[in-house]
Amino acid sequence: MKIKKKRHQLLSFYAILTVQLDSFSLEKESMSKIYVGNLPFTASEDEIRALFSPYGSVTSVSLITDRETGAPRGFGFVEMEEGAKQAISALDNKEMSGRNLKVNEAKPKENGSGGGSRPSRW
Repeated sequence: MKIKKKRHQLLSFYAILTVQLDSFSLEKESMSKIYVGNLPFTASEDEIRALFSPYGSVTSVSLITDRETGAPRGFGFVEMEEGAKQAISALDNKEMSGRNLKVNEAKPKENGSGGGSRPSRW
């Protein structure tokens, strides 16, 4: 009798955990991160937000700058809740200030990337 009750409790816990994990996965999937390359160096976050806004809700815009000089590096990332696929297809290769934008789904950052390869000091 006790084993059946424990098994039932365990199965109930498993079902609740599965539902929570599924809803967490859906939340993460609904947010899309988009890479935007070949940006004019004069582009501002507001301009990029305005460019992507007609396709859906823009959550964030991040333009990448050089760590030492603060100068724009010509690329950035846009996060959108919905409309990312439409934005990518509409804006990829679109001309902005004489430059053709490169717009695609951002790839996950690889561990250890950034800064090139360098031999160990020790």
